[in-house]
Amino acid sequence: MKTLIHPTYFPSISHYAAIVQAEKVVFEMEDNFQKQTNRNRMYIYSPNGIQLLNIPIKHSKTAHQKCKNIKIEPDFNWQKQHFKSLEAAYRTSPFFEYFEDDIAPIFQKKHTFLMDLNLKVFELLNQCLGISISPEKTIEYFHEVNEVKDFRFLANGKKDQTQCEPYTQVFGEKHGFLNNLSVLDLLFNEGRYALDYLKKQQL
Repeated sequence: MKTLIHPTYFPSISHYAAIVQAEKVVFEMEDNFQKQTNRNRMYIYSPNGIQLLNIPIKHSKTAHQKCKNIKIEPDFNWQKQHFKSLEAAYRTSPFFEYFEDDIAPIFQKKHTFLMDLNLKVFELLNQCLGISISPEKTIEYFHEVNEVKDFRFLANGKKDQTQCEPYTQVFGEKHGFLNNLSVLDLLFNEGRYALDYLKKQQL
């Protein structure tokens, strides 16, 4: 069965588990943008606990704007800030240096559209995990869908109740296990073992 899901910015662990476990991935391309979702944000484990990294977007005067038409606000140096935050959070993790050269370029190239960035992130994460996934893309929006697994709700962290299996995190002794962060947290802490972990997660 196909899995329908949103491309998001360095998705949550549950989000990527749904992608890895899918028979066929279908990306939702025709939805309207919703604020305060993972479409333009991720959560990481900073030295002070959970930290939100948010991509600033250009707001439109129209009430509804399709996600694929959302532009990134270029006036903020968000890319430098996000990468510095990742360094502060994961420099001492077992696999940050292993993946650093692969991940750094995404924070150096300017992206105009949020969707283009999220699709690049998807390709990058697959490369880091050592997998190849060729997603289909929707050409029309349906509020309700049949004969597919609808995991679009995973883009909204507030609706995602997934409890992830604990693994070792850099600041775990200080703050305890933080659940369902960005898949980068898993990748930097578990390396290639992250793929086996994702395959085993209960959704």
